[in-house]
Amino acid sequence: MATDQLSAVFAALADPTRREILLRLMDSDANVSELAEPFAVSQPAISKHLKVLEGAGLVSRTRVATSRFSHLEAEPLREATMWMERYKHFWNTGFDKLDAALAAYQAREKAVQGDSTDEPEDEDR
Repeated sequence: MATDQLSAVFAALADPTRREILLRLMDSDANVSELAEPFAVSQPAISKHLKVLEGAGLVSRTRVATSRFSHLEAEPLREATMWMERYKHFWNTGFDKLDAALAAYQAREKAVQGDSTDEPEDEDR
């Protein structure tokens, strides 16, 4: 995936309305009026969102009689996911280090608490 297309995909995904449209298109193709139903925005506003999604390669549109249907194109999402996957190792390594530091801290705390709860021996008994 070219960097410019990757940027377009992430820019398109930055808007919650566009993300919801993509979720809706996972179920089936839909026309603008069907996509606009759950939103408190006009059909022209949904059309503008669709143009952004189409420009990012996330949606294709076909004409059937007088209706235009939008279809989810998932390939750019897969490629964006693969790009983000590069950072998984970074995050996992950081979390592993955090887990080790937390375990060491908890072990020290347990040792300190164990030392302070030991009762001193009374030699008079």
